[in-house]
Amino acid sequence: MVTKSSASSKRLFLTRHAQAEHNVGSDYTIADAPLTDLGRKQSKELNELTKNTFQKTAQLLVCSPLRRPMETMLIGYPELKSRLEGEGKPVILLDKLQEVGPYPCDTPTYPLSALKLSNNGIFSSLDFSTLSEDYASKSGIYAPEQGEERAKEVRRWLRDREEDEIVVVAHGDILRYVADNTQSTRTWDNAEVKVFTFLSDDDENASVREVQQPAEPKDATDEPTSAEMPK
Repeated sequence: MVTKSSASSKRLFLTRHAQAEHNVGSDYTIADAPLTDLGRKQSKELNELTKNTFQKTAQLLVCSPLRRPMETMLIGYPELKSRLEGEGKPVILLDKLQEVGPYPCDTPTYPLSALKLSNNGIFSSLDFSTLSEDYASKSGIYAPEQGEERAKEVRRWLRDREEDEIVVVAHGDILRYVADNTQSTRTWDNAEVKVFTFLSDDDENASVREVQQPAEPKDATDEPTSAEMPK
């Protein structure tokens, strides 16, 4: 059993997905863009970088339901995923962690049956029951203009969890909103992990601060997020 401690003692390991196809040519029209070969290499390096550190201690693994973060998670955090599943805690797919933009590259695959079968079925064993019916609608809370509010809801959800160490795999733009309460210009390389904690137990925004040096694979790349791509 996990005993809930103060929010300021939590550690959030916020991970941007590895390089994906839309990053390479700044092509936001690629639907739910998958990883490139380099992205898969970066994900393997992420595993080597973390398998003897927080993969051994983290108590929850949370991921955006788009293909690039899910594949990054499967390759980059396999030991953590396996250990937590053995403890009865499968990966939580959190639809509010999807990327902010309205573009095809930022929209989850729909319908759910197609998402489960995509990438030759590598995601089929994940639990998709946590996704809302309108997870791919880009409307309501998923609308681009709701990025700030959505990130606040994510932070509050993470703060309310009982776990002390939580690994999150998502996207550059939504992670900037999570980290900075706004669409900041904070640099965040592909497959880079930044570590945060909460400022307090009860502030309305559930604001966070960075608490230690980031870590990234040796072949990490500084690819643009969809918000930074020329339109």
